[in-house]
Order: sequence, then structure tokens, then C-alpha cells
Amino acid sequence: MSALKNIFDDFSKKDDKEFIEEILSAKNFKLERIISEGHTSPPNFWYDQDKNEFVLLLKGKAKLSFDDGEKIELNPGDYMIINAHQKHRVDWTDPDQKTFLLTILY
Repeated sequence: MSALKNIFDDFSKKDDKEFIEEILSAKNFKLERIISEGHTSPPNFWYDQDKNEFVLLLKGKAKLSFDDGEKIELNPGDYMIINAHQKHRVDWTDPDQKTFLLTILY
């Protein structure tokens, strides 16, 4: 029998790094849970991933920027797909509460 878990269980601590948990993975698929609290991408850093990424914000708030100048604010329930090699960064996550995201890389 599998162990029961809760997506909002918080094993993170407030420090310099986001909490990233790999929940499930297969050959071309990875499901991650991310907990952020005021975390951002380093200055001048852009994610440039080989896989598409589905992002779902469960709780909290976040702001993303893309290298084409587009900026997006994510609120609870918002989701999007970031295409492979679409450069993006995390500009802001709410420093006053934990932000919970699920991502699927495929």
C-alpha cells in the first residue's frame, strides 16, 4: 500500500533555496512539487529547458517573465504550459506566505 501524502505538507524551511520534491518520474515525464517563499531566479538567469513544462499554482502567488518581454502573474488555480526552450524566470513569489506549485516536465 502506498503512503498517503498531502500536497500542502510543508517540509521546507525558509532559506535561500526553494523546496523542490520530485513526486513521480518516468522516461520522458517528471512531476515536481515546489514550495517557494519570496524566492526568485538569480539576476540575469533564464531557465532554458529541453522539455515542455506544465505549471499549476495551487496556493500563494508568483510572477514569471519571459525573454520576449511577456510578464505573467500566477494566482491560485492558474496554470500554463511553457514550451521547451522558451526562456523564462521567476521574478517574484509572495514573501508573506508559502507558494505551492506543481510542475510537469514532458
